[in-house]
Amino acid sequence: MTHRILIVGQDPDTVDFTAPGIIPGMTADKVRAGVTASKQSLEGQGYSCDNLYVQPAPAVAETEVAAALSRATYDVVVIGAGIRNPPANLILLETVLNTIHRAAPQTRIAFNTRPDDTDAAAVRWLGR
Repeated sequence: MTHRILIVGQDPDTVDFTAPGIIPGMTADKVRAGVTASKQSLEGQGYSCDNLYVQPAPAVAETEVAAALSRATYDVVVIGAGIRNPPANLILLETVLNTIHRAAPQTRIAFNTRPDDTDAAAVRWLGR
């Protein structure tokens, strides 16, 4: 059985990279490159991996996450640091977490610390 992973992050084009909680020096291009590298690493290990960049508006993100979870069953959902860390994203984080809890209660939730360690975050929770 192939494990399936969903990576959820805020659309890098909508991130304020000067906000508190954002890694200094991070850019939209670095986010995309890190997530792409992590996704390729996971796929290289034999996992099925999807990426979802959500909009920062909680109501929109809720719809986007719920739609993704209705299309496939995931073993792990990794929520990116760009959603979790900025204090201004608290409601967005709560919305994403509650949407996962409601739509896929059996799915493990993992957190990365930066885009390029998303693969390690996902693997930590596979098979648990």
